[in-house]
Amino acid sequence: MDDSSQETETTKLTSDSKPASQDGVIRIASMGHAAFAAAMVVLGVLGLRMRNFSPVWGPMPKAMPAREVLVYLCAIVSVGCGVGLVWRRTATIAARVLLAWFLIWLLFFKLPEAFPAPTEVGSWYGCAETAVMVAGAWVLYAWFATERDRQFLGFATGDKGIRIARILYGLALIFFGAGHFAYPKQTVVLVPAWLPGHLFWAYFTGGTFIAAGVAVLVGVCARLAATLSALQIGMFIFLVWLPIVLAGHISDFQWGEFVVTCALTASGWVAADSYRGMPWFAVNQR
Repeated sequence: MDDSSQETETTKLTSDSKPASQDGVIRIASMGHAAFAAAMVVLGVLGLRMRNFSPVWGPMPKAMPAREVLVYLCAIVSVGCGVGLVWRRTATIAARVLLAWFLIWLLFFKLPEAFPAPTEVGSWYGCAETAVMVAGAWVLYAWFATERDRQFLGFATGDKGIRIARILYGLALIFFGAGHFAYPKQTVVLVPAWLPGHLFWAYFTGGTFIAAGVAVLVGVCARLAATLSALQIGMFIFLVWLPIVLAGHISDFQWGEFVVTCALTASGWVAADSYRGMPWFAVNQR
């Protein structure tokens, strides 16, 4: 694709998206965009209410310097950027801040957690979850980037930025799938009791995550893979976590997983939306 072209697939997406209000204040580029913004607001509200890191940001050691300040900063960034993402005049700033914040979190908080045991899949799981959030924020930033952004941060905007986001998403999916194979016992307990063959479903969903990640990375049926992977993440909400939440017998760990899964679904939805307009079974379309 010609990098000098100003009318790319990604810019068409946002230019064709009309504001929801008559005065042009609200701007929704896609349903994934709306879901991602809502998820950020919910995460921020949870952080403020709990006076602790919401599940996406935590856990963090209690002895961490300036921990309380960082707790409220994460919550404020989440709420502010979530609201800002759908506000026409602030969408670009919100996407820019959120992308930078998630990248900082990935590089300085999540990656160091993996260093003590780099060969264990579980050590990278937090990185994979944050990478999905980075991917969602990066797609939105690439959509909403201004001419100044494209001038000084061209590698992070337009089709180049979208490609980086898709690579992060694809790699994260592979780690999710590998986790199913590395920790089958922990995965089996999440399979609904009414489904037969619990081990089969643990391995099957792991395999589909890996296949989707590879498809996204190599650009073979990438739109279909990204969409189905986001759908699969979302199914965990309705088949696994929502029944537990509605039953009222939910542990702190389960509640955290429910919130994280909702945020991951919204982020995956944005990643899938980045393929809008591309054929479902396209090859060499990354």
